Amino acid sequence: MLRSTIDAWHSLRAIALVAILGITLAAQAQQNDDPVVVEIAGKPIHKSEFMNEFLRSVGNEVNTTPGVCTFEKREALNNYVELFVNYRTKLADAYALGYDTTKALRKELAGYRAELATPYLIDSATLTRIMDEAYERNHYLLHAAHILVNVTPTASPADTMEAYKTAMNYYNRVMAGEDFMTLAHEATQKRFDADMVDPNDPIRQKNVDDLGCFTVFDMIYPFENWAYGLEPGGISAPGRSKYGYHIVKLFSKTPFFSKATFQHIWISPKKNEGVTEGKCREAWQRINEGESFASICRNYSDDFSSSENGGLVTDISYRQIPPEYSILLTQLKPGQMSEPFKTDLGWHIIIPISHDELAPFEDMVPLYRQRLARDSRNDKPRSAFVEQCKRRYNVVDYTTALTKPTKKKEKPVYMASLDESLRLLDSSVFSKEWRLDESKVIDMRPLLRVDTATYNTIDFLRYIQANMRAISPYSLDLFVYKKYQDFIDQTVYNYANSHLEDENEEFHDLINEYLNGLMIFAYNDEKIWSKAINDTTGYTEFYNRTAESHAFDDDDAANYWWNDRAQVRIVSVADSSLLKPSKAIKLVNKAEKNGWSAAQLRDKLMEKVKIDTLEASKLTVEEVLVEKGNQQLLTSSQWRTGLYERSNGHGYRLIYVEKLIDATRKDKMEARGHYINDYQNYIEQQLLERIKKQYNVKVHQDVIDNIVY
Repeated sequence: MLRSTIDAWHSLRAIALVAILGITLAAQAQQNDDPVVVEIAGKPIHKSEFMNEFLRSVGNEVNTTPGVCTFEKREALNNYVELFVNYRTKLADAYALGYDTTKALRKELAGYRAELATPYLIDSATLTRIMDEAYERNHYLLHAAHILVNVTPTASPADTMEAYKTAMNYYNRVMAGEDFMTLAHEATQKRFDADMVDPNDPIRQKNVDDLGCFTVFDMIYPFENWAYGLEPGGISAPGRSKYGYHIVKLFSKTPFFSKATFQHIWISPKKNEGVTEGKCREAWQRINEGESFASICRNYSDDFSSSENGGLVTDISYRQIPPEYSILLTQLKPGQMSEPFKTDLGWHIIIPISHDELAPFEDMVPLYRQRLARDSRNDKPRSAFVEQCKRRYNVVDYTTALTKPTKKKEKPVYMASLDESLRLLDSSVFSKEWRLDESKVIDMRPLLRVDTATYNTIDFLRYIQANMRAISPYSLDLFVYKKYQDFIDQTVYNYANSHLEDENEEFHDLINEYLNGLMIFAYNDEKIWSKAINDTTGYTEFYNRTAESHAFDDDDAANYWWNDRAQVRIVSVADSSLLKPSKAIKLVNKAEKNGWSAAQLRDKLMEKVKIDTLEASKLTVEEVLVEKGNQQLLTSSQWRTGLYERSNGHGYRLIYVEKLIDATRKDKMEARGHYINDYQNYIEQQLLERIKKQYNVKVHQDVIDNIVY
């Protein structure tokens, strides 16, 4: 018995030793695969983390196959080690001092986070599909018209049904053979009558049913879908947008251009159409018989802005010309003249010269992103993302979830309802005047569950109050239903947003990178940059201690010294007729003898000339200090005291070198920028020495020496 117990104990001990040895060997193997490069405050930074940052700094991919480590690459690595250690040590001190908790920093980070989070809170596949669709459609210009029956998005079911029946009636009449544009005009007149638009109003006289040429993003998204789903001549069934029900007819589909240059003759319908057409055909015939287009244009065209220039119109958008122009500009060859054609504006002849084409997809992406921000399709990537999140977070809408009966004949009921919200809301919500009194909420059952979080009526009503806007009143039941659907989507979106760092490692690292960057900036500003600028006593002591170390003959010290300089007085006379040079020279010499200032000399000069006050700038006197090697005023032979005359157009300049100044050291104000920079470097060095000791920084040079990249 004892022997068997001893044997069992030895067996267990052997198994334990093997297990411990296995763990130890595994740890050693892991350490060998990813050794520690630096330790700061006892926390290790492994090679993998260090290399990720280093390779990014030199523009290499993290998974790049290592090559030969040349002297230059080794030098770059060692230089980066010092920068890395300094940065991480400062960061450790910044965290210890609570820089990450300051109100200003958290606010700034929140702004960056909101911008950075956007690409992570949409369905990228949906966005890609939308962008691809936009580019494909952008290859074409469409010319279409529509029949519109107005009905608002918040209309009652009865009003909506009435509008739909009216639209279907128009559709059936069109399909039975009635003229589309006649019916479109009829529908428009009914809209104007309903809106009490003045019959004489210019907008009523204008053809608002023909929409001209358009391309992607020019129309609301539903309308764009209907139009691009047709072939020329096709008519869509009634479709509903936020404006009402549309029936769309597509007239043409032509290659896209943004702007075009052409010549044209336009004859407006001043008289009857036959006369206008005849005049246009006469002009066309004369051109074909050899007369120049430009001369005929001057005599026939009613476009007076271009007729004197041969009818030339440059860089005009497709939105600014009749649809018939757009068709011909892409059908005809450059220089080919069209036959006379008719538009709503009269009769025309056109000669295309040039037009641009659709740019490559990558060049259009920035424009698409800009246009998406104001387009309803922009909601699709976000909506798709929210739908994915609803599944991921097991979202439960208790207003549609039934209870499980506890008795056989008991009927299931909904676990929650919106009745409490309806009870507390009133029509003042449509004028933004409604206010929530939370003490009046009685039903506190959860309305919604997202993951482990639940939301009740108070949460829903808070959402309504925060998002009120002035709108036309409509059914409160429908309002609450629509707002609750929005509340669900927004709550799911907000929940996903709040958990983004936990669920997405890439985003977590990105936010940390921004946080660390903001912290280091604030840390450097307080501990180094601003301190050096504001510490006048320390700066003066630093200057006194280091100024003598900058020798004149040291090329690196050139910024701390003045070269030989000359003090120069310059008299400029714009016109010699005002004052002869000989008289000016006498006064300059007299000024030197009597010690006149520049202002006194100018007054004396002004006494010699008759000059209007408004032209006083024609005679100036200034004093400058120029540095040898950094000036163009004096030639090398003029680098001595004396007076030099130089012609200057109709006038002249007198350059009087008053004295020469030998090279001298700049004082602490003259070289302040350079000394402040040196003082900042000094403060930083002192700071790094202190905090490296404080945080017991250790650099494993042996590991660094074995790095190959």
